[in-house]
Amino acid sequence: METWSIVVAAGSGRRFGGPKQVELLDGRRVVERSVAAMAAATVGVVVVTTGDLVADLGALPGVAAAVEGGETRSASVRNGLAALPDSATHVLVHDAARPLVPDAVVAAVVEALADGADGSVPVVPVTDSLRTLEGTPVDRAGLVAVQTPQGFRRSALADAHAAAADATDDATLVSRRGGTVVHVAGDPINLKITDPSDLAVAEALLAHHRRNGARPS
Repeated sequence: METWSIVVAAGSGRRFGGPKQVELLDGRRVVERSVAAMAAATVGVVVVTTGDLVADLGALPGVAAAVEGGETRSASVRNGLAALPDSATHVLVHDAARPLVPDAVVAAVVEALADGADGSVPVVPVTDSLRTLEGTPVDRAGLVAVQTPQGFRRSALADAHAAAADATDDATLVSRRGGTVVHVAGDPINLKITDPSDLAVAEALLAHHRRNGARPS
């Protein structure tokens, strides 16, 4: 296996009110934390971002290439795939908006790929009570929330993207093509920064771990 990472950092941050990937989190930009986590676990990182950040993020430690994103998340991942070296056999796709991803989650994703899965996805149980918009209760027992990084055999992910289809995550595309996608244990600390309150929660989590002499891992 030669495993690389694609960090997707091309969003406009509409719900956040601006590009959340460049917001400071305990003195470091959100995207820098995400890139560092993936660089520590894989051979190299391709960052997909906005045009004005390509040169900046391309200079981060561990980043082999930075490319401009597309109109959709799936299009951005395809741009990242095109920038991978031929030697890459497996790829992890991680959202830059998840800057606190623990090492153990990344390791579990990679281990599932080593065991032969086409794809592996970290998940956590749904804890909220759920209802449809019409008011019908939904049994949460069979539901999980999906996180990133999601890992794939490179050929399976490339095949899934060949038709230029769109989905909210890559595992959906791979599953549609008949690929085997397994679940591994995610972690609640691996939160996604969607609005400013999430950034405040991430700051509090980092402060908690600092007080206890540890970091999210």
